[in-house]
Amino acid sequence: MKTSKLAEGLKGSEIIKIAGEVNALKAQGEVIYNQTIGDFDASIFPIPEELNTEIVKAYNNNETNYPAANGMEGLRASVSKYLSKNLGLEYSKDDILISGGARPLIYAVYQTILDINDTVLYPVPSWNNDAYTYLSRNNAVIVETKAENKFMPTASDLEPHIQDVNLIALCSPLNPTGTTFTKEVLQDISELVLLENKRRERENMKPLYLLYDQIYWQLTYGDTVHYNPVELVPDMREYTIFVDGISKAFAATGVRVGWAFGPNHVISKMKAMLSHIGAWAPKAEQMATAAYLQQDKPVSNYLEHIKSELNERLVAFYKGFNDLESKGFSVKAIEPQAALYLTVQFDLVGMTTANGTVLNTIQDVTSYLIQEAKLAIVPFYAFGTSTDSNWFRLSVGTAKKEDIETIFNLLENALKQLK
Repeated sequence: MKTSKLAEGLKGSEIIKIAGEVNALKAQGEVIYNQTIGDFDASIFPIPEELNTEIVKAYNNNETNYPAANGMEGLRASVSKYLSKNLGLEYSKDDILISGGARPLIYAVYQTILDINDTVLYPVPSWNNDAYTYLSRNNAVIVETKAENKFMPTASDLEPHIQDVNLIALCSPLNPTGTTFTKEVLQDISELVLLENKRRERENMKPLYLLYDQIYWQLTYGDTVHYNPVELVPDMREYTIFVDGISKAFAATGVRVGWAFGPNHVISKMKAMLSHIGAWAPKAEQMATAAYLQQDKPVSNYLEHIKSELNERLVAFYKGFNDLESKGFSVKAIEPQAALYLTVQFDLVGMTTANGTVLNTIQDVTSYLIQEAKLAIVPFYAFGTSTDSNWFRLSVGTAKKEDIETIFNLLENALKQLK
């Protein structure tokens, strides 16, 4: 029996396909270093102790019935204060919408802003915009970004298409690259969007909105600074919908507390949309997050700790790839800036393995790394790029520091076998 055309046409996750190969090898007793997952090993990166305590307390207080449709007022007020203090963004509790993580919020933005057959513009590589566009029955304008720009889009990349689209979906720090917008580039993009909206206002057209996913904004390293459109171009407030939450900065991916904020008329429609889906964050976790975000010292201590641990792993991997490159192997990495990802290149297509097999495709390269180097990483085509892109995402959220030297020993041995 067939399902709907929508269901039949939905593509499966490439990451899940890679996981299938990894799990098959693990079942045979192989040790695989799985750096594919954009998540944390909770034994290495547990959620903050104070947040855990608040969650238990909320359940003990029987905070187990339906939450408010737009999120508990206490959490929305707490998020409002947190944004004001840490980002200088002034949004009232009524401009904030709580949901079960960031995913329902991104989907709600698509559903709220776009009519069927409207067009969304997004750069690649990027996470899941292709799926949201498909599920919302929209058209896509896809901009493939360049390594020399650290895979971040520029205003000149977007400008040729801007008059033909209804939503631009951006993310910084970016999943899958762990790179960020510079102040100048994001300001140029914001001014471009604002100029286009002035044109549309004159011609009585529907506005162009910007979805700005900043779920990783608190995980920046070194001299990297996170910027957002509204701080750089205040008039962008009318057109920017932010997506944010606790999932990444507090290693709380399974706690499922996310928030969106932006123009009140958009947020209220998103609330109505999600109220019919029931994509609420659990009430106990909302109450706990509200209490935790007000604990300034524990929050800053945790962020300092997790950033230090993630950065140490990212730098170790980055140095390892630089060492391999200096030895003449066809690999490269982009210096880490943020999030839990390292962008790495394996220029191995066309090379021959020890048993005479030619690596004809990026899929072949991915499989070779898993089988011979015992390293699982995600090719950028899983994030919407062309299938011949030889760049990959390496995630360190599950990496043990003591394993990194072993990983590079195995990787070097595998690369030596190629001709």
